[in-house]
Amino acid sequence: MKVSIKRIYEKFSPEDGFIILIDRLWPRGIKKEKAKIDLWFKEIAPRDELRKWFVHDVSKWQEF
Repeated sequence: MKVSIKRIYEKFSPEDGFIILIDRLWPRGIKKEKAKIDLWFKEIAPRDELRKWFVHDVSKWQEF
């Protein structure tokens, strides 16, 4: 089985297959009715404390 990672803001294509969103917060600017999401696993996403510490800082990626 092939697994791919894609941001929700990227354009969807029919080849994307089954789509799972893994994020605690719903993405800004995306309406739930229009999102092409099959499952939303917010429970397995990083905790708020870890997410706030990381703040998308590339230098923290290894430790994250």
